[in-house]
Amino acid sequence: MQSLLRFWGTALLLCLTLFFATLTLAVISKTWFATETHSGKDRVAVLELKGVIYKSSGFTHRLTELLQDKTIKAIVVRINSPGGLVGPSQELFESLKKANEQLPVIASIGSVGASGGYYAALGSRIIFANPGSLTASIGVISEFVNLHKLYEWAKVERVTLKAGKLKDAGTENRAMTPEERDFLTALIQDIHKEFKAQVKERRKLTTEEVERWTDGRVMTGSQAKAAKLIDQLGGLDDAITEAKKQAGLPANAPVSYLHSQKKSFLRDILLDASGDDTEDETSALFNWANYFLTTAPDRTGSWRVLLLSPVR
Repeated sequence: MQSLLRFWGTALLLCLTLFFATLTLAVISKTWFATETHSGKDRVAVLELKGVIYKSSGFTHRLTELLQDKTIKAIVVRINSPGGLVGPSQELFESLKKANEQLPVIASIGSVGASGGYYAALGSRIIFANPGSLTASIGVISEFVNLHKLYEWAKVERVTLKAGKLKDAGTENRAMTPEERDFLTALIQDIHKEFKAQVKERRKLTTEEVERWTDGRVMTGSQAKAAKLIDQLGGLDDAITEAKKQAGLPANAPVSYLHSQKKSFLRDILLDASGDDTEDETSALFNWANYFLTTAPDRTGSWRVLLLSPVR
């Protein structure tokens, strides 16, 4: 019994020690090493949008919080994304478009801001990109694989029960029928039509210009500037300078750098020392150059369309 009490006493002591050590580290970090909060000062907020776009809720929620902060007079969206799912990309575009009606929103494309990433950027007032940034890729792609012969070789039989003849269109256990191919092609073309319409309206292009540059091609920032798909060549600092100008702020106005999603307390204190986004950029570039994350049937037989165009 005495040994058991000693064990639990030691465990409790360790927990309390860890708690107070974490609390002390938090106080020291926030007091000595935290960046300026610029509380009460008119400022520019830099909000990141990085990685493959699977959802939009975290970004749009943070954007709403920024719009409620009366000290924030302009927002710079730093984009490092090869694109992603259609719906979330459209939601990001709409949220930035609405935000731009309230205060200046400037987009800054870093390594890559293509397809769904570029779609989101269209919601801003001005788009910046580096000369060597990868952008545009205004197209839609959906890829499917036929594993019928592989299943036969492995002596695997997959059985699909469905209600609705097109419910399993694109399934991997058989060849696609002409009707299914026409159906999926029409769906992708409809999404592409919506994308092109937004490009034409937001970039103020002629029909001829739209048809010329919306064939899914990837462009450098310099090429996109010549095609009128972006406004200015420059990096993040240039975008921040323009945001201050648009908001009527002085050149020395403070700038707050924010993540698209708030981190948990322990993660923020123990893991987030620099706010570096290298890992996400590397992952995005790997997807860009090698596979481009296309669609695939999931376990329910459904499928997804991504706003991505491949580099072969």
